Amino acid sequence: MARMRARRNRAGLVLGALFATAGLAFGHCDTMDGPVITDAKAALKAGDATRVLKWVPKADEDEIRRAFQKTLAVRGSGSEARELADRYFFETLVRVHRAGEGAPYTGIKPADGSTPDPIAKSDESLETGDVDDLARRIGGAVEAGVRKRFAAAAEAKKHADESVEAGRKYVAAYVEFVHYVEGVHDMTAGHAVHHHDQAEAEHGHGHEHGHDAPSEGRPKHEH
Repeated sequence: MARMRARRNRAGLVLGALFATAGLAFGHCDTMDGPVITDAKAALKAGDATRVLKWVPKADEDEIRRAFQKTLAVRGSGSEARELADRYFFETLVRVHRAGEGAPYTGIKPADGSTPDPIAKSDESLETGDVDDLARRIGGAVEAGVRKRFAAAAEAKKHADESVEAGRKYVAAYVEFVHYVEGVHDMTAGHAVHHHDQAEAEHGHGHEHGHDAPSEGRPKHEH
């Protein structure tokens, strides 16, 4: 289990470093213009909760259905009541969705048009059916990340035996390089985990919305 947790942590660090390299960031399942609330608005308009159930674990479907029915019952009482009822449903849906991913609920964020680039590009690729640009950007970021860490480790290795301090600098660069490569390998081999294995099992799939990748940093090594 400790080994698996270490792999997950490295994968998370690599993912954060990867998108930082590409100038990208994560997360918009809790924004007013994100896919969860967009589906919620459509469901309320249609009077059918079915389309939002995919965002929550099966065990939480009844809670969402109850919240949906309560919202529908109140929406007809005027514009202010509708606004409050809709907000209640959005908050309930996003909270349950994030809990299913093992992520904290921190409220609904405004639709400010600042959807992170990788999310926007992912959504765009699904809308257009063309993933070429996104794949090129990710591939380029991976290559840049590997080359950057390799160069640092290779340069440090030249001076590793000059002093203890120089040796430690080499070890630090070596660990960062090796763990970055290992993390990329884990992700591409399907070993990276989105929050929790249990959450994926309950959903029946692993989706990427709604989690914030950690910023780039040096992982604790096991060597």
